[in-house]
Amino acid sequence: MKYDVTRENSTPMPLWLSNFVKIYQTLSTDNLELLATIYHREVTFIDPIHELKGFDNLFQYFQDLYENLVSCDFVISNVIAQEDQAAIYWTMSYQHPKLNKGNVINVTGSSYIKGYEDKVIYHRDYLDLGSMLYEQLPVLGKLIKLIKNKAAN
Repeated sequence: MKYDVTRENSTPMPLWLSNFVKIYQTLSTDNLELLATIYHREVTFIDPIHELKGFDNLFQYFQDLYENLVSCDFVISNVIAQEDQAAIYWTMSYQHPKLNKGNVINVTGSSYIKGYEDKVIYHRDYLDLGSMLYEQLPVLGKLIKLIKNKAAN
């Protein structure tokens, strides 16, 4: 179920945040131009692999990322917000022909974002890169799962 930014009994979200939540839950290869409506031209974006500065670099990153995907969907389950910052909890479901035998992969994560001039100027993602990528590779995935199991016992 998609996060409803108009839920009853909730504090209204600032415009920059409600736009972000709505757009992310509809983002696809066909509408990446919508990123310009939610990200500031001077945005900083950080995830476990990259640190990007500026909207043009972020847009190129998304184009490259989505180019090889069969599908990618975000479902936002919770938003904790203050005036100019928020923590967003989400599940990303994606499908890549070379990962997990082409089957859908679900990854939970969170994002810390800051708003400025009604757009996101800072976005940092927190997620388990192993479950998103490394564990989906045939040989390396088995090794990582084995190490995780040993560490848990």
